[in-house]
Parts: sequence; C-alpha cells; structure tokens
Amino acid sequence: MKVTTPFVLLVRFYQTAISPFTPASCRFEPTCSSYMIQALQTHGLFYGGYLGMKRILSCHPWGRTGYDPVPEKKCSHKH
Repeated sequence: MKVTTPFVLLVRFYQTAISPFTPASCRFEPTCSSYMIQALQTHGLFYGGYLGMKRILSCHPWGRTGYDPVPEKKCSHKH
C-alpha cells in the first residue's frame, strides 16, 4: 500500500458521502477534490498534499477560476 492511499481514500469518502449534499462551488476544472487525488498520485504525499492544499485555499470567490491541471512530474535524473 502506498503512503498516499489513506489520504486518497479520505478524499474519495468526501466525494461520495459529503460533497453530494453541499452546493457545487468549486471554481476550477478538475474539481479541488479530484485535483487533490491527482496531485497525491502524481507527486506523493508531501508535494502533492502541498499542491492540493494550495488549490483548496485558492478556491474562493475572489480567486481565479478555470482549467487548472496538476503539473506534470519533473524528470529527476540528470544526464
């Protein structure tokens, strides 16, 4: 089991058990919860969690809006 699995499951729980009962308010595509899962799966717990939290904190009426995908993972090996 990956380190990120419990966090992904927590977000999925939110998506199925809580989100359907709240008004749709995310200003971005993909939604903040989908972004968090993608960020965790792509970048791991620390950087992915940072990206996801940064996105959630920017999702407010005075923030920007629109398409905002998870950045691609940079290649870490040197030539």
